[in-house]
Amino acid sequence: MAASIPARTRTLLAARASAGVLIAEGDSWFDYPLHDVLRLLEDDHGFDVESVANKGDNLEDMAHAPGQYEEFARRLEKLLRNGKVPRAILISGGGNDIAGDEFGILLNHAASSLPALNEDIVRGVIDVRLRAAYAALISGTTEIARSYLGRPIPIIIHGYDYPVPDGRGFLGGWWLLPGPWLEPGFLRKGHLDEAENTTLVGGLIDRFNGMLGSLSQHPQFSHVHYLDLRGTLRHDAQYRRDWSNELHPTALGFELVTQKFADRIHAL
Repeated sequence: MAASIPARTRTLLAARASAGVLIAEGDSWFDYPLHDVLRLLEDDHGFDVESVANKGDNLEDMAHAPGQYEEFARRLEKLLRNGKVPRAILISGGGNDIAGDEFGILLNHAASSLPALNEDIVRGVIDVRLRAAYAALISGTTEIARSYLGRPIPIIIHGYDYPVPDGRGFLGGWWLLPGPWLEPGFLRKGHLDEAENTTLVGGLIDRFNGMLGSLSQHPQFSHVHYLDLRGTLRHDAQYRRDWSNELHPTALGFELVTQKFADRIHAL
């Protein structure tokens, strides 16, 4: 049978098989129609990806909801029982815990005398709630790896790049399609200037990335690698080339993001 396969195809299949196994849990950056990070890691970079990622999932559910973490753990244990040690565990989450219906609560009303961002709520969501959820996911998968291998498996976590809250949802976000996830919250709280709103969202992105960076520096998490994606996608007048809507990259944007994942995996 092998002789009937063209040489170039056999070479590509061999290269794909040599890239290694990854296991992933995450949100829509890992599970998006037509193109996403995991699909491109398989199709363009030759990894075999085991995934329980599901668009729309929030990080708290990944870590704490009945059955959801257990499915991730079972998938990892099955790989290890079969002698397939992942090169890395990939975790993507946090955006759905902040955006959408949850977003407006982070804002004070523009007509109040308060700062635009409610610092108490932002701190509670990002620095307490999301940090605890990430720590739970990391600790749980690390314990599984140690029980089978006597050592942890490298874990990659990532922040998001800077979006523009321009009111675009999936395929425009009309009727029952998802989105937009940011502009409605701004409008509901009286924040009408897109440039100012973009700056505010950028501050939240920096805050989220800072939390992830500090988490990866915890002494118990020396095997955790934080991937900073800020500056990967355009944030100028041509930002729509890289951003399909308020939260998700275009096909080209996902290629740029995925290349950084692949580079980090190969550097482990």
